[in-house]
Amino acid sequence: MPQPARRLLDHYRHPLVRDLAWILLAPDLIEMPGATRPSRRELGLDDDDRLVAWLGERERSPGYLEAHLAPTLRGRMGLYHERLWQFLLDEAPATRLLAHNLRIHQGKRTLGELDLLYCRLDDPRPVHLEVAIKYYLGLAEGPGMPDSQARWIGPGGADSLSAKRERLFHHQLRLAETAEAREALHRLMSRHWPAGLSAQATDIAVRMAMPGVLFFPWHTDLPSPREATVRSLRGQWLFRRDWRAFQADLPEGTCGAWLHKPHWLALPHPETLERLSTLDRRLAAHFRVTASPVQLALYHPEAGERRLFLVPDDWPHQIPLPPSPLP
Repeated sequence: MPQPARRLLDHYRHPLVRDLAWILLAPDLIEMPGATRPSRRELGLDDDDRLVAWLGERERSPGYLEAHLAPTLRGRMGLYHERLWQFLLDEAPATRLLAHNLRIHQGKRTLGELDLLYCRLDDPRPVHLEVAIKYYLGLAEGPGMPDSQARWIGPGGADSLSAKRERLFHHQLRLAETAEAREALHRLMSRHWPAGLSAQATDIAVRMAMPGVLFFPWHTDLPSPREATVRSLRGQWLFRRDWRAFQADLPEGTCGAWLHKPHWLALPHPETLERLSTLDRRLAAHFRVTASPVQLALYHPEAGERRLFLVPDDWPHQIPLPPSPLP
């Protein structure tokens, strides 16, 4: 994360407040036409001093944030991420949450869900926001050209950047344009605004937030995937067999942490990290009994922070097929 954002983040020690700050500060992985993320200005938090004060209130009194996020602390990371956005849009100075996970039906068939609907306090028109949080590891050899999004896959090998991009662009971001969604939005807005204003539900803006990290292979060069943002967060991945060689290049005094879901967002405060020798023993025990990849955070006062995925020597066990071309 860029140093100005890191300095802002390190005002806070509560892990949930740090994650809330992270979704405000972390850049998106890719840029897609026609769907930008909600800006800090739109949320009423564009000024750094105001942002620090707003987050500081949650740090001093975290009870409501803790209660809001409690149902997702042992579930899927995507649900935790969505829940953070729900809190942010409802508590930010300039926005109001209208609905979340709004199902759109066509008769008895479910077409999909709108992740989040919100509006500005000075503008009743609804905004549809789709959110996703993704961590992809790049393959030096795989489907398509070296910059293909199909070469960037999840640590479990079940999904890819290309598949997620296609579903977002061609389905999730288009769902609000359907007649069924507009009818559902009209009913929703009628409960929130006078009849004249609720008619503006047909004039809906679309936003997308897709933060995460791109992990480049340590053992070889690989270009960024197509559409990757210049500021996207980046890390490295390496095989378990290369861990010793990787450690040998780290400056003395480097500390680390094993990141456990759903806390893959903001990296831990440096004061909470442990010696690499302690981390090394835990990793050795892990890879003796399981083949699941592990995400690590590393930090050195002079070298800064970095993210790392350590994967089994036979990873990946599967590579998702690229999405079929649209007709």
